[in-house]
Amino acid sequence: MSGPSETRTNLDLSPDVGHRRTRPIRVVIAEDSYLIREFLAETLSQAPEVEVVAVCTNGKELQQATDMWQPDVVLTDIRMPPSGADEGIRVAASLRETSPETGVVVLSQYAEPSYALALLEKGTGRRAYLLKERIRNREELIGAIETVAEGGSVIDPQIVDVLIEARSRAAHSRLSELTPREREVLAEIASGKSNGAIAESLVLTKRAVEKHVNSIFSKLNLPEMQDASRRVKAALIFLSEEETEIRV
Repeated sequence: MSGPSETRTNLDLSPDVGHRRTRPIRVVIAEDSYLIREFLAETLSQAPEVEVVAVCTNGKELQQATDMWQPDVVLTDIRMPPSGADEGIRVAASLRETSPETGVVVLSQYAEPSYALALLEKGTGRRAYLLKERIRNREELIGAIETVAEGGSVIDPQIVDVLIEARSRAAHSRLSELTPREREVLAEIASGKSNGAIAESLVLTKRAVEKHVNSIFSKLNLPEMQDASRRVKAALIFLSEEETEIRV
C-alpha cells in the first residue's frame, strides 16, 4: 500500500456548501479483498471526520448494512461476490432510488469507463469513482468521502482521460458514417447472414438489402474485390469498433 503520494487532481464537481457537519460522516465499507478491506477500515477509523459503522465482504452484506445503518457514504469495490461483476455499481443504482442522500465512492482496480458511465448515468451528485491506487493517499480518500457526503462528485483523472480518448475514437469511427439501418444490416452481415436472410430478418426486400450493403462497402472504403471478402472485412470492422463502443 506504500507509494509516493500526489496532490489531489481529481475532477471535483462539488457544489458550494455553506455549512459544516456537526458529526462524523457515517461510512459503510464493502471490499472482498481482506488486505484492502482492513487497510480501509484502519485508515478511516483513525480519521475524526469519519465513523465506520460497518465493514462488508460482498454485495449482499452491503445491501443489508445500508438498510440497517442508513450511512452517509458507502465506500465500495465494484467487483464483489456474489456475482463477481458489478455489485458496487448495482448497489449504487439501487441507492439512487431508495436513499438518494447516501453518497457512494466506488473503487476500481482499473480505469473502466463503462463502469464509470453506469455509475454516473443518472446524475453525478453524491458519486465518486476512484482508482484503488488513490487509497494510499488518506487525505485524497477522505476528501472524496466528504465531497460526496456534501452532494458533490469526484472522478479520477485517469478515468476522465480514458473517457475523452474513447469518445474521440468513437467520433472518428468509420461506423459513424453509417445510417441506423445500415448498422442493422452490417450487424446481420457480422452474424454471418446472407442477403436473403437479412431481408427476411429486417423485413426488407432483397434489392433494398443489396443497396444497403453496397452503401456500407462504400462508406467503409472497401475497394472492389470478391463480395465475400468485403463482407468479411466489413464484419471485422463492425465487431472491433462495436466492442470498443460497448466498453465505453
